[in-house]
Amino acid sequence: MHLSSYEEKVLQDLLKWQQKMQKQPNLADKASKAVQDKINRIIPEKVHQAITATIKQMTRAVLTGAEFTTPNVVQSDSLEGIESAVKKKIDFYKKAGAAEGGITGAGGFLLALAEFPILIGIKMKLLFEIAALYGRPIGDYRERLFILHIFQLAFSSQKQRQKVYEQMSNWQAKSSLLPDDIHQFDWKTFQQEYRDYIDLAKMAQLIPGIGAAVGVIVNYRLLNSLGTTAMNAYRMRWLEERTLPDNAPVAALPSAR
Repeated sequence: MHLSSYEEKVLQDLLKWQQKMQKQPNLADKASKAVQDKINRIIPEKVHQAITATIKQMTRAVLTGAEFTTPNVVQSDSLEGIESAVKKKIDFYKKAGAAEGGITGAGGFLLALAEFPILIGIKMKLLFEIAALYGRPIGDYRERLFILHIFQLAFSSQKQRQKVYEQMSNWQAKSSLLPDDIHQFDWKTFQQEYRDYIDLAKMAQLIPGIGAAVGVIVNYRLLNSLGTTAMNAYRMRWLEERTLPDNAPVAALPSAR
């Protein structure tokens, strides 16, 4: 399998990312999860309900095709050309998300709380744009499910991340076995993992006096993390779809377990 210098660098970056996704939770991961659980017990139930309802609505919208427009699939001759466009798109959304976070963070508790669905919408639009740039037929339910997996992979505990990564690896083969019933998607686990992850960073945005600064930094960081996750997820599929000289399928990269 002939690779360009850019593709060789991509493979090295991908290997490091795959190892990160598969590593066992360490003490820091467990401590972070414990802090998240403690904060979740303090946060008013109405806030949890609002976030849960938003994520449920978004998940259904993605799977059924409602609300999210489908960009035209972009074709490019090289992975480097694709990813140049992807990086520009991620940079645009990071700046847009940071600006939006600063405005809502400065507006007090109610406005900051209202920002949750706005931020989720920004993230999903970014993922759809990235999928199109990688040439994926995002009108296909299975491609939309892959987008949700990317979202979940970016915003989950390390323990859950291992499970999601396993579901995403060798996607070409696994997706052909998926049922046509989109309602079988486990949105309850999906929303809970996202809520638990996001609360720790985003709840500081609700604090008067520092909300604006927190909103700018956190949104920028979250969108950067999501963009990086998406790039590596599609790199993994690009690699899996390539073939070795003997036409054998490309195997998954070594596990870090």
